[in-house]
Amino acid sequence: MAGDIGVERVDAADGVAGVVRVVLHHPGRLNAMSRAMWRQLRSVFEQLQGDPSARCVLIQGEGDAFCAGGDISEYPAFRFDREALRDFHETDVWGGLAAMLACDVPIVAGIRGACMGAGVEIASCCDVRIAGAGARFGAPIARLGFPMAPREAQLVAGAVGELIARQMLLEAATFGAEAMAAQGFLNRVVADEALAAEALASARRIAALAPAAARMNKQTLRALKGPAAHIPLGHDAIKNVAFDSGVLAESDPYAYADSPEHREGITAFLAKRPPVF
Repeated sequence: MAGDIGVERVDAADGVAGVVRVVLHHPGRLNAMSRAMWRQLRSVFEQLQGDPSARCVLIQGEGDAFCAGGDISEYPAFRFDREALRDFHETDVWGGLAAMLACDVPIVAGIRGACMGAGVEIASCCDVRIAGAGARFGAPIARLGFPMAPREAQLVAGAVGELIARQMLLEAATFGAEAMAAQGFLNRVVADEALAAEALASARRIAALAPAAARMNKQTLRALKGPAAHIPLGHDAIKNVAFDSGVLAESDPYAYADSPEHREGITAFLAKRPPVF
């Protein structure tokens, strides 16, 4: 099963309607994102952008995890080919993330359990982030022998802070919810058993307010971030894109696709053994 993105309307309460729940669903894989799920994520948020009845989106993971990262079982089929790897990050992954970033409907994340890699990237696109006390955050892809794609790294560093991003990527460090709240990544932390109700209450508070004003506020806040907040889709756009920290070098960021290190990291993970780098 490739997993899926569920969408459901939340029943109105106290006269408040317009909350849409988006659920990351990949049983047995802690809601890890498959390629199909990234494409669905893009479609879902493009549709929500054009839906005037949507006043707030609540995004959650099914069960006891938000999202444990990418579905590594799929990786041998495409990651070792440079162009296929580029297409994955520039079309599938960034397509989903860019659709979230471009969505003017406010987005609340309710984060329980594992929030790793792709999960941190998805959470970074949200406006309000609420986590259960037991949530864990990180991007330990160094253990898999590959870096985070440039635009994804910029997104995460902008949300979690550069020092935490460096620890996540260079040390494969993971952090608890209280630590991420102290860094400003989370709006608040609640008991795990209170998370669902608190996240829904936040979404309903937003939905009860002026919807056009909310969309305009998001547009304004996006504009205040400058050109880096408007990085376009497309295979060729990655070169010479102006980032906050400078200009990406001409070197191909996906040239590592067929490297021994990349192959070893993924092969070792799937074989359930330590990698030898």
